[in-house]
Amino acid sequence: MKPTRRTVAFGGAGLLTASALGSKAALAEGLVADLMEGTDEFGTAVEAYVYGYPLVTMEMTRRVVTNVAEPVGTKGPMGHLIKLREYPNASFRDVTAPNADTLYTTAFLDVGEEPWVVSIPDLDGRYALFPMLDGWTTVFDVPGKRTTGTDAQTFAITGPGWEGTLPEGVKQYKSPTSIVWLLGRIYCTGTPEDYAEVHKIQDEIKLYPLSAWGKEWTPPPGKVDPSIDMKTAVRDQVNDMDAIEYFTLLAELLKRNPPAAADAPMVEKLAEIGIVPGQDFDKSKFDPAFAKRLPQIAFAKIMLHFKFSDGDVESIDGWGFTTKTGIYGTNYLQRALITAIGLGANRPQDAIYPTSLKSASGMVKRKYDGSEKYVLTFKKGELPPVSGFWSITMYDENYFFVDNPLNRYSISERQPLKSNSDGSVDLLFQHESPGPDKESNWLPAPKGKFILMMRLYWPNESNPSIIDGSWKIPPVKKVS
Repeated sequence: MKPTRRTVAFGGAGLLTASALGSKAALAEGLVADLMEGTDEFGTAVEAYVYGYPLVTMEMTRRVVTNVAEPVGTKGPMGHLIKLREYPNASFRDVTAPNADTLYTTAFLDVGEEPWVVSIPDLDGRYALFPMLDGWTTVFDVPGKRTTGTDAQTFAITGPGWEGTLPEGVKQYKSPTSIVWLLGRIYCTGTPEDYAEVHKIQDEIKLYPLSAWGKEWTPPPGKVDPSIDMKTAVRDQVNDMDAIEYFTLLAELLKRNPPAAADAPMVEKLAEIGIVPGQDFDKSKFDPAFAKRLPQIAFAKIMLHFKFSDGDVESIDGWGFTTKTGIYGTNYLQRALITAIGLGANRPQDAIYPTSLKSASGMVKRKYDGSEKYVLTFKKGELPPVSGFWSITMYDENYFFVDNPLNRYSISERQPLKSNSDGSVDLLFQHESPGPDKESNWLPAPKGKFILMMRLYWPNESNPSIIDGSWKIPPVKKVS
């Protein structure tokens, strides 16, 4: 499976989910090992590539997502709300690692010219979050149940150079960049009744430029650019650029999406190879001999961070995950890695996505196979500690839902889970039904290989907590 088959990954849904990451890391290691010690200029260019990877990827994603005349599916023009209305089924193949927990309400905005206003209705206690990502993929603020509650609220997203006065009662969220990705998620049980409730919420969410305040406003149709590649995965489009094309785009984006103050040392390095914020790329300062080889080496370095992350990525009892998402500071490698494998990732206080490909049983760790039987046991009182919700989703080896007689793609407390006599809870992963008495705790697997992903929304920040390590996900064990 190629993780790059996604055109766009909504909200980090695929975070740490690429089954090919091991081979990618191995390839990366080989590429770097084969490279003779390069010049200082080459090393600086690699750093510049890694630094700019999120901004370039966000721009290419924006182009693809917004290159339609009106909202359809996961796409919509700039300034239009994109509303996903139902969960996909096992026939869905547009996006890998889909979820069956939240319905997305998203939009790409340009706040460089004027602010955009967002109005959210009363959620009546329902869990939802509306993270806003800048062009560098930093989650600069997160309105929602965890932070601002579920009462009706109106806020304005302002750009880096905006100065002005907002209408009374409108809260300001200042974006560091002109590019903004609003990536809202609303919890939904997936029943017809709950779909109707969430659709009502989605339809009451309003999005408009500040200049339309107090007026009737309809977003204009989008303009379709036929030159934009709508078929090739975004990550492939970025990785296929040679270094000159890549740095030319990066320099152009820096004009309206400035570096952070903490990036000053990196900005000095960028200037050495012809990249100065606010100016066009000066190709005369860059060795064209690096144009083809540089992207390969730089992306190899990004993927190597998955394998040698110095603690940024953890692997415990068969579950791989990271709590270094959403806010990165000057950890440019981690930011680039998350961009490559989980674009749109939340802050860890909002969501963590542990993923497991192999059973924790036995001396040799083998990939899960539906012909076997597996169990994950939560001890009494030790279900995942969250204030939002938790779930475990079953995917086939290509990260798509598994067709099954229950039409059940994830398991959580939404199911009437049955406890054992000692109060513990067993979750069962296998192809064959465990029988009617245990069906409530069963997540059907395919006959072949499968993958498990846990979603922890609004995880505890203190004991017990996956964030500080005081709670650990139990291992999945093979039943003999």
